[in-house]
Amino acid sequence: MLWVKSFHILFVITWFAGLFYLPRLFVYHAQAGDRIGIARFKVMERKLFWGIMTPSAALALFFGAWLWRGYGFGGNWLALKLPLVALVLAYHFWCYLKLRDFRHDRNRHGHIYYRLLNEAPVLLAAGIIILTVVKPV
Repeated sequence: MLWVKSFHILFVITWFAGLFYLPRLFVYHAQAGDRIGIARFKVMERKLFWGIMTPSAALALFFGAWLWRGYGFGGNWLALKLPLVALVLAYHFWCYLKLRDFRHDRNRHGHIYYRLLNEAPVLLAAGIIILTVVKPV
């Protein structure tokens, strides 16, 4: 099970790297005014979302489910962690919706909006890590 846990952690890290970076790209994209820059951001956002974030999310969830199956539902900490994971998935989907808006030139938000929402995965990661490591309940 240590191999499974290692792969789970690896793909969670990779997934969150994308969740931290994609909204930062949205910040810069919202500020861009030239066609070449806008086109470049569209390519970067698409490759990050579909090439790194989404496969990493799928593999993190796969290995997490495998751990859950192997270890069972070991305590209240997991009951609190799973809703946070659901919020991370919702944030991932929000990123997809914003990606689609930018792809079709329908962005309605300024860079400050994306700067503020860029902090959400940090808070979610902190909650998940504390619940997983400390197991306070």
